[in-house]
Amino acid sequence: MTAMNPKTIPHVAIVLMEARSEAADRPSLFQENFLLVHAPDEKAARERVERRAREAETSYRNEQGETVTWRLRAIVDVKEAEDTDLARDADLYTRHFRDYASYERFEPLLSGEEI
Repeated sequence: MTAMNPKTIPHVAIVLMEARSEAADRPSLFQENFLLVHAPDEKAARERVERRAREAETSYRNEQGETVTWRLRAIVDVKEAEDTDLARDADLYTRHFRDYASYERFEPLLSGEEI
């Protein structure tokens, strides 16, 4: 196990990835990822997040033989973790919204929908 550099602090990032298929009838699939990175400040954390997201970009052939391509769509947010002592239970990230109906339509897990 590698010790964390004492000059770094944990940051949480929200990254939006998009998968596109060659098939014209298939809509894009989006994936929201929450990343934890350790960096001395937000700028360095954002750079680490972008590097990791770019490394996750890929293309492959699915069962139908179509090429599926995953690309970074956006880095939505990067900020210091709410609690920085991650050796215990911790709050990592907080965000707020006003429109629950939109959130419910957006989040398939609330309705039990399979992805």
